[in-house]
Amino acid sequence: MKNKEFLQKQVEAKHYDFKKYVYKGRWNSFYHQIDEILSITSPSAYAMSILEIGVGSGILRAIFKFFLRINYESIDIDEELQPDHVGSVLEMPFADKQYDVVVCFQVLEHLPYEKFVEALSELFRVAKKSVIISLPNAEKVYQLNIPKICRRKLIKRPFAKIKEHKFGGEHYWEINKKGYEIKKIMETIAETGKYFNYKLEKNYRIWEEPYHHFFVLKRQ
Repeated sequence: MKNKEFLQKQVEAKHYDFKKYVYKGRWNSFYHQIDEILSITSPSAYAMSILEIGVGSGILRAIFKFFLRINYESIDIDEELQPDHVGSVLEMPFADKQYDVVVCFQVLEHLPYEKFVEALSELFRVAKKSVIISLPNAEKVYQLNIPKICRRKLIKRPFAKIKEHKFGGEHYWEINKKGYEIKKIMETIAETGKYFNYKLEKNYRIWEEPYHHFFVLKRQ
């Protein structure tokens, strides 16, 4: 297997302990993940199939598989997290267009950037209707929320310097670190999607957790 070196897990399952892993900002990120998926699948969500890349804390699995009882499956390199399929995003054992919606939240930064297009291509290959991604955005912003004047806006911090990224055992890169500016990342996502007939419909950072930057693509 050509990508065997990337099949080694970076953290143990206890890393996803609820009290340690799920802070308020991340909990809000889960809301946006669920909301984006349901907005794609509605009104026939129960007839749709969803594939999640990376099980993580298992929140989406609990919501879609056990609460909403929607056709949900997952794939992860860590067998201990009990995914439906054990494998890498770089070589998924699925047919073309096998799942209606493929989602990949805070995962692709765990691979070297040189593998970014390869991973994106697999997402688009396996998806039939939509691909939803989130990635870490390291640019510092102010969260403004002034009723009737400035409601929930993210303002870039003036004079903030772009930083070099240092691999700490998990993230190989992050948006708006040197060499990974948002323009470059957006162009890469859009161009890769275009090859598979996907269009970048929207991208945004959530107000509650600006570190999470969402990208929503739909097949044309």
